[in-house]
Amino acid sequence: MSTIRIFNNHIRVSFALLAVIETAVFIAAVFIAVAIRFNTLDFNSPEIISSVSNLFSKAIVFTTMNMLGMTALGLYQLEQFRGQIGFVQTIARFFVSLLLVSIALMVLYYVIPSFRLGRGITALAFLISLASIISLRKLFFLYMGRDVFTSKILVFGIGRSAASLLNRDNSELPTSSFHIVGFISTPGQIRIVPEHRVIKLGDSLLQQALDLDVDEVVIALDSRDESYPIQHMLDCKLGGIKVTDPVSFLEREQGKVNLSHLDPSWIVFSDGFKGSRIKSATSRVFDIVAIVAILIVTAPILLLVTILITLEDGTNAPVFYRQTRVGKNGERFNLLKFRSMRVDAEQDGAQWATKDDARITRIGRVIRKLRIDELPQIINILKGDMRLVGPRPERPEFVDKLSQSIDYYQQRHR
Repeated sequence: MSTIRIFNNHIRVSFALLAVIETAVFIAAVFIAVAIRFNTLDFNSPEIISSVSNLFSKAIVFTTMNMLGMTALGLYQLEQFRGQIGFVQTIARFFVSLLLVSIALMVLYYVIPSFRLGRGITALAFLISLASIISLRKLFFLYMGRDVFTSKILVFGIGRSAASLLNRDNSELPTSSFHIVGFISTPGQIRIVPEHRVIKLGDSLLQQALDLDVDEVVIALDSRDESYPIQHMLDCKLGGIKVTDPVSFLEREQGKVNLSHLDPSWIVFSDGFKGSRIKSATSRVFDIVAIVAILIVTAPILLLVTILITLEDGTNAPVFYRQTRVGKNGERFNLLKFRSMRVDAEQDGAQWATKDDARITRIGRVIRKLRIDELPQIINILKGDMRLVGPRPERPEFVDKLSQSIDYYQQRHR
């Protein structure tokens, strides 16, 4: 089994295991740092208690901040585990995570002094964590491709839908979570998958799946009008072999929905659209806490940019640019940005920004390159217009155009 389901999200078993181990590493790093600092393993000694009270609670705070930083930097996503380049990128992101966490901890220690560990202990904990995580990630890279992290998949179909589970060169998709053992041939389908990977259907699909020791069967027929192997599917389901379709399979494995194979019935019957008041409330609390933290850190930048825009264009020109965007359920709202173009930039109507756009101001060119022009959107998030993490809200004019060329684009706003 390559994934487990937590809060309606598919989490890879290997990544969940890695997260648990790294959580323990960060906690242990704090205790090791304290042991080195005070030259004792007796954490109940009067010297440690008087200097670092509530050590376990402070270790939990240190660990939580680091785990949030690593998660935010994508260090538990599949893309981080692809060859040597992936390892280098992973370490680079880990350094960035440590830098951001150190800044966040300084702010947190200032606001809540009772969480403070001390500069020496914190520095030691970071160094120990750095050495430990790099070593652990290297081992993880070496063992990522082993069978313990890989599910065996049997595909029922040989046509276009089945071929979507492969790369264009017929190699397997860049993932270590599954291995396709073969494609079952079906009558009436035009073969697109490589011939040497085709397996003839026997009297029992279940028996073939058991003989090949597969964990899952993906039913990949090109049309709903084709004769579905109902009896074979029931036998596999009742025989303990998981049965799924290509859209759900690729969504789970890659975190993406393949629009070219999507049909309305999948949307209707998929359970990925469930919501609850508890989930909404939790998401809202997360947004507010995260945005307040971002506001504290970026307040000097916001003030500086405001001054620079005013100096360049005068006090009569607006500092902020308001732009209508389409949000949840198609509702429109005014998105805030730092103004990076001339005031008359869209006097001829809405248009896409281009490279070296003449409408961009001198300050605008800098803040657009650094993405600082996006910072005022924290106000939209605080108001509830949009989420901190989510699909990009687009302009109504462009939504109409994109809806004509991209399937289900309108449904993304739901």
